[in-house]
Amino acid sequence: MPRFALAIFTQRLFQQPVARTLLTLLLAWVAALLCQAWKVPLPWMIGPLLLTAALSMAGGPTTSWTPLRNGAQWVIGGALGLYFTPQIVSLVAGLWWVMALGILWALALGLVFGAWLHKVHAGAGPLHIEGLSRITTYFSSPIGAASEMTMMGERHGASTDLIASAHSLRVLLVTLMVPFGFQWAGLHGLDTSFPGPRIVVWPSLALWTLLTGVGCWIMVKTQRTNPWFIGPLVVSILLTANGLSQSALPPGVINAAQLALGISLGVRFTPSFVHMAPRWMASVALATVVMIALCGGFAWTLSHVVDLHWATLLLGTSPGGVAEMAITAKVLQLGVPIVTAFHVMRLAAVLLFAEPMYRWWYQGRL
Repeated sequence: MPRFALAIFTQRLFQQPVARTLLTLLLAWVAALLCQAWKVPLPWMIGPLLLTAALSMAGGPTTSWTPLRNGAQWVIGGALGLYFTPQIVSLVAGLWWVMALGILWALALGLVFGAWLHKVHAGAGPLHIEGLSRITTYFSSPIGAASEMTMMGERHGASTDLIASAHSLRVLLVTLMVPFGFQWAGLHGLDTSFPGPRIVVWPSLALWTLLTGVGCWIMVKTQRTNPWFIGPLVVSILLTANGLSQSALPPGVINAAQLALGISLGVRFTPSFVHMAPRWMASVALATVVMIALCGGFAWTLSHVVDLHWATLLLGTSPGGVAEMAITAKVLQLGVPIVTAFHVMRLAAVLLFAEPMYRWWYQGRL
């Protein structure tokens, strides 16, 4: 009887949001420490990501507290902005044409990805998925802006579960494969110079926190995309580019932000994710691997015409999320400002052109 009562108490306890959040954070912290001890790349993000995803798919009591996730994006966006000194801003501005090529590459890659998904799964054959529309395959394919693509697809009547699962799996695979691949190849520490502040100066940090918080508030109020990441990033870039950022961020804060971001990615993988159209998920996984390889070739080609290492260009053009790839660049010391600029510009382009391209390319044919 006491055991039964304890089981009931435990079950009810972990139905409470606070208990679920604390348990998730504790387990994620342990996973991060283990990955750090095992020298896993990006231990503070990959450890929590893998553990949370596994527990979530098994039906475990995991949860991602939204304010914590928002705070993590705030810290990461602001921290990346500290790299944009006047010299770095001048360098990035001179690479506008390379970033334009990266945008065209990403848009073209997304179109080909979507067309391939439709050809494989909408036609007759063993891989056929009943009711799969061109709208669903199109909005499953753009490189970036996962949540926004899901909302756009919903407006056009697409299957949002397939869209969300495709983007989640793509980001997960890129976040795992690229850092592990770079560590295995010894591609880290190529950019050893840290252009921003290195010492924590608490009064300056307090002012920086206030101003980047204002950036968050403005972006949220104006209903912009990724407000908790883009707002602090823009403010931090403006401060750093004008020589007004005088403090680094404590390493523990950066690690905590990575942990929270890993959790927020991991909880997307619910039990239903395991049973969702295995053929669809296999195709997305295969296409993601192929896209990583193609991006590697594209980056290697670009490195012959611009004075940047191909590893930095691969991070900038890879089919991953902006926060995940920027963190990878930061931890592995691979051209953080370049990678951040590539992904932010690509994100803006995808959000701007995704729906117009759909109307121009497909809508008249449906």
